Amino acid sequence: MPELPEVEVVRAGLAPALNGASVVAAEVRDARALKRHVPLSDEAGVGGVGVSLDAAAAAVRAADFERRIVGVSFAAPARRGKFLWVPIADGPPVALLAHLGMSGQMLLRAHDAPDDAHVRVRLWIEHPEHGELRLDFSDQRLFGSLAIDALVATDDGFAAGRGAAEALIPGQAAHIARDPLDPAFDDALFIARLRARPVAVKRQLLDQGLISGVGNIYADEALWRARIHPETAGTRIGAAKATELLAHVREVFAKALAEGGTSFDAQYVNVNGQAGYFAHSLNAYGRTGEACPRCGTPIRRMAFMNRGSHFCPKCQRKRT
Repeated sequence: MPELPEVEVVRAGLAPALNGASVVAAEVRDARALKRHVPLSDEAGVGGVGVSLDAAAAAVRAADFERRIVGVSFAAPARRGKFLWVPIADGPPVALLAHLGMSGQMLLRAHDAPDDAHVRVRLWIEHPEHGELRLDFSDQRLFGSLAIDALVATDDGFAAGRGAAEALIPGQAAHIARDPLDPAFDDALFIARLRARPVAVKRQLLDQGLISGVGNIYADEALWRARIHPETAGTRIGAAKATELLAHVREVFAKALAEGGTSFDAQYVNVNGQAGYFAHSLNAYGRTGEACPRCGTPIRRMAFMNRGSHFCPKCQRKRT
């Protein structure tokens, strides 16, 4: 699943083309990509977020999305954690909200470019500087989604996230915590909450209500750098060590951003369809049986939440 660096690469890539652009046409090819979109008037009984749709309800949802998105102008894209949104510049406070899920892609193309695989939603846009472009939302596995969502005030009054100009965030993303690259992220609060709970530290890093944007890959990498076993309880981590861990989370994010994100296959690409190459810099994740770059001990993998944790059994001994 794309994590914070991958989504931030997409946001930064979209910004020049979307900020100030107008949507001139839209086509929903597969309404399953609108699972988070709720029609403005639900007289047809389509239902809310994530509701399974029959053919008639899917058509209603698609028609509502197309009607509301055509003719709007976009402001600068913003992001919090793994949620990406593009505020609509005029009218009521709403935004085009995107979540990439497992395999979602936001691709900028020329109007006459060949079709990308698995295009679910297509927007044709015009930008005063960049001219006519096509924005394709492609998603092989259909865990991602697009929606037009109302903006609500942030709890703390600060700008909603990276790239955001206002203290307004899509309602569907308002429940997640700020991410550690956000200037308004509260380091002291995060450290205090992490250390107050007798919950495994990796599970806490993946808790989007505590810290957003961290997924399996970057949690493993940050814990390896900090020499912390993924099952160490938060209550067993001192304040200095928790501070160090947070610094390592930021370091791995920064390095991944510099290298365009992590790509293990064709599922994650930037807006131009190019893969990131941070996978070549990983020290723990996906390196089961390989020598730890620090001490030479084989990296071990253990089951974790239907996935896996990768760690060095020597460098990252569990504290009991």
